[in-house]
Amino acid sequence: MECEIPRVNSNRDEMRKYFEECKTIAVIGCSPKPEKASNRVAKYLVEVGYEMIPVYPKGDKILGQKVYKSLADIDKPVDMVVVFRKPAVVLAVADACIARGDVKVLWTQLEIINNEAAEKAKDSGIAVVQNYCAMVEHKAIFN
Repeated sequence: MECEIPRVNSNRDEMRKYFEECKTIAVIGCSPKPEKASNRVAKYLVEVGYEMIPVYPKGDKILGQKVYKSLADIDKPVDMVVVFRKPAVVLAVADACIARGDVKVLWTQLEIINNEAAEKAKDSGIAVVQNYCAMVEHKAIFN
């Protein structure tokens, strides 16, 4: 299988701006299991001062935060959406971000690339970061 290359993406200067401007981050696919990357990244985001909103199909709380079943269910503004799901799901996530109207950044983690979703989000005014770890980039920029 050929590896897809991101056609739409951001650079580190833009990432810095996103981290500085965004305060509330929804983590799609945030696992309750501490050994999972999504949980470690979500925990880090909380530790460095972001309001982290876990989105996961089951459970009541993850890392002490109320769990939402979907992006549409979140009843407060969301600045950034970080995705830990398969690339095929990202188009639906982009549509949900567009439908909300408040998401400024759609961020997909390492090896998660969906150029169609990225272009659709960008065309709707949402900044896009693909194939980067939010925790690794935040540490590199601010530490």
